[in-house]
Amino acid sequence: MSGLAITSLTLSHFRSHKSARFSFDGRPVALVGANGVGKTNILEAVSLLSPGRGLRRAATEELARRPEAVGWRVSAVVQGIAADHEIETGAEPGEARSLRIDGKPAAQSALGRIFRILWLVPAMDRLWIEAAEGRRRFLDRITLSFMPDHAEVSLAYDKAMRDRNRLLKDQVSDARWYSALEAQMVEAGTALIANRQAALARLARAQEVGSAFPRAEMMLTGPEGEPDLPAEDLALALSEGRRRDMAAGRTLQGPHRSDLRAIYVSKGADAGQCSTGEQKALLISLILANARALAADLGRAPVILLDEVAAHLDISRRAALYDEICALGAQAIMTGTEEGLFEALGQRGSVVTITEDQGVTRISQ
Repeated sequence: MSGLAITSLTLSHFRSHKSARFSFDGRPVALVGANGVGKTNILEAVSLLSPGRGLRRAATEELARRPEAVGWRVSAVVQGIAADHEIETGAEPGEARSLRIDGKPAAQSALGRIFRILWLVPAMDRLWIEAAEGRRRFLDRITLSFMPDHAEVSLAYDKAMRDRNRLLKDQVSDARWYSALEAQMVEAGTALIANRQAALARLARAQEVGSAFPRAEMMLTGPEGEPDLPAEDLALALSEGRRRDMAAGRTLQGPHRSDLRAIYVSKGADAGQCSTGEQKALLISLILANARALAADLGRAPVILLDEVAAHLDISRRAALYDEICALGAQAIMTGTEEGLFEALGQRGSVVTITEDQGVTRISQ
């Protein structure tokens, strides 16, 4: 099975890269170079070929190379779900980010319909021990990979909730205003909950295959670890909670307060109580499960971005990771400081060496 793939990538005044051009052949790619040469910046550029703000969630103006006050661009040719496409995104100083697909202006949601990208970066290593917001975002990225329309559902829910929160802060008591907004929240929130549950079910099935990485049992909970609010109870919770919400100045119940819990199945331990290495292994397992499920759906595996993952695995786990990526037929773009980290990949992948000389990116493929 061949995967979705990036065949060419061009960066212009993006982060540390004044100009950089890459050609890929669909195989896994190892980007090798010293710290500070901009390897993660390349992965971030690739992540902008999917809906959203990329793997760092950076503001548009933060992506421009400093100190030049010029626009930045990321261009790529991709082998997509149904056809090849040319994608270009970027921004001029002081302007919003633009997107063109095959030369025509497009909304970011269109990216999810032609291409799929997953990623795992070091910032996610503390996912299980930090605030619930990061875990919700993690789950919603997974859900979006299965259901490109999930972004619109999330935006609709968030807009109605923000409007309701304004009423609460202004101490508005007219029930008619609340009823209209709560109806919108219930409609979008019900879809949001259903999408998340469906995504978790897909991950569970995809983890039933044999893997060198641990299986995780996933479930949605409420903000204090209690059972999550059922979708059918959302309308009642909102209407009965107005007085309490008004005192707090915000909406205290709903899918925007849900949390994601993971259990390391073979140990019966909560992910937050596992060692750092075990937590990392669980994350890798979930990314691979997400990729397997998408490959089953699309007939082609997604592109997978793995930033500095190999350095945190022992030799056998590294080899197992590369074996699973290659079995999927996925184009994984990985970073590392040493070529030896990718020795087990062998001829199944390619190595790109990156250096930096007086602000100029040097690429050896």
